[in-house]
Amino acid sequence: MTIDITTLESVRTALDEFTARFDDCIKTRPSRKHFGTYLDGQLSGLSHKSIEAIAQQAGVAPRTLQEFLATCRWDDAKVRRRLQEIIAADHADPNAVVVIDETGMGKRGDKTPGVQRQYNGESGKVDTCVVTVNLAFSTRNFHALFDNAVFLPKSWSQDRKRCRAAGIPDDVVHRPKWRIGLELLDGARGSGADRETDLAFRHVVADEAYGAVPGFRDGVAERGCTYVVEVPSTMRGWIGTRPQTEVPARRSNRGRPPSTLALAAGEARVIEIRELATAEDQERLDDPTTWMSWHVKDTQRGPQVWDVRVERFWPSRDRLPEENAQWLIVAVHALNGARKYFLSNAPIDAELSELLEVAFGRWHIERCFRDSKQQIGLGDFELRTWRGLNRHLTLSMVSLLFLAAQTRRLRGGKPGHRMVEPRAGEAGCGSTVGRPPALVGASGATERPEAADRV
Repeated sequence: MTIDITTLESVRTALDEFTARFDDCIKTRPSRKHFGTYLDGQLSGLSHKSIEAIAQQAGVAPRTLQEFLATCRWDDAKVRRRLQEIIAADHADPNAVVVIDETGMGKRGDKTPGVQRQYNGESGKVDTCVVTVNLAFSTRNFHALFDNAVFLPKSWSQDRKRCRAAGIPDDVVHRPKWRIGLELLDGARGSGADRETDLAFRHVVADEAYGAVPGFRDGVAERGCTYVVEVPSTMRGWIGTRPQTEVPARRSNRGRPPSTLALAAGEARVIEIRELATAEDQERLDDPTTWMSWHVKDTQRGPQVWDVRVERFWPSRDRLPEENAQWLIVAVHALNGARKYFLSNAPIDAELSELLEVAFGRWHIERCFRDSKQQIGLGDFELRTWRGLNRHLTLSMVSLLFLAAQTRRLRGGKPGHRMVEPRAGEAGCGSTVGRPPALVGASGATERPEAADRV
């Protein structure tokens, strides 16, 4: 895309108008000016977007921006709510998806709130970092982060003196990441007295670190959301119809009679879901009633095609089948054999094409992380207070939202690539997972890539 002076001027005007939408969240004129300066710096071409670098570029004292983040009185919670209201007003979509995931940002020292040696998804290893749990809002042609929270490790939570030194309130304690995700969902769906609009979405997506936790899946369902979550290959359960349960008959007159439910005699054994993906390439091709090939997307290395089977599945909990059936999607990459397993509480008549598009849509939040770190400077902070860190995270989401909105505008609002679609010349994707697999495959399947495509 060629950027001319007129386009640059339009972006500057748009940024001024965008920044003004937050004026009532920041009461004083100096703080509003610092707000604009910080966004300008994050959206600039600086290679490292620390407070000092942003201040030097703007010709202001670094201490003024440090105080703006750490001590100045402005409503950062209201800024977050306004950000969500803008997304709801400008980017609403009835099929919107919320993706929950965490990201790590490497840091030295031990003063940054939440820092410790822990797994860092950015580096792919355990190192000294801060981890945040994040929510991304995604549609086919738009995505942006809209809420996040710092993960507070147990080592911090149990050392309240250390927490107070960093300004961490006493009511902020360690919670599992999946529980933080549910709390953020509550913030997104709840209507407060000062909320003009709610952020509406249809599906919730998460990786297996969240999908493996029954409490997380239950929590999403209790909040009225449909989830499509990745689950580990070792998940156990039953396919087909729900196995019968019963209280075992009393075997003797001694002791108390049995009162705990167990599987009825003769019922099918519980299986691990990886047992459903043992077929080799040719076996999957020769079994179209069970397996179908789906063209997920085109990449620079060629088409990405997955062999997919779908089953009604009853997850095992406390060695018994859960009360409600789930949709289990087993996906095997047609080229490298990689396997993925997805579980969904979608209704019986849900469309398989839609579930697959949602399931494989976690790339949206990964792209948000990449853009936030490479373009906005999400990980460039050098802060030692809880308030300062959270305000930096808030402003980074605001900057990312503007970047995403302008990218969409300058591209002419063209719709993004449909993540799961049939090849040209094939039937449209209208199949439902409630139909027999053979009918699903006939309606929505695609051919495998030819040998040349597999190079």
